[in-house]
Amino acid sequence: MPQRFGRPGLLGTIARTAVISGTATAVSNRVERRGMQRQTAAQAPQMPAAPPPPPPAAAPAGTDRVGQLTQLADLKAQGLLTDEEFAAEKARILGS
Repeated sequence: MPQRFGRPGLLGTIARTAVISGTATAVSNRVERRGMQRQTAAQAPQMPAAPPPPPPAAAPAGTDRVGQLTQLADLKAQGLLTDEEFAAEKARILGS
């Protein structure tokens, strides 16, 4: 088969168009995704990182442990304590 010179044939044009279209779609999607990330970041409230709350003081011997555990669970539910801090304080209150 003789080699063609000049303009590409029909299949060459289709292949080139597919490559260009795929590249343009990928770039467009990435630009749109980055724009959405920037918009989301701009809308999110910028909360400064709060220092962790100090651990509760040692409780007197006659203090109600159920009340302390309830307060501790409330702090964890509010997101003020991590799982590790919660477990450590719970173990301290229960005396384990």
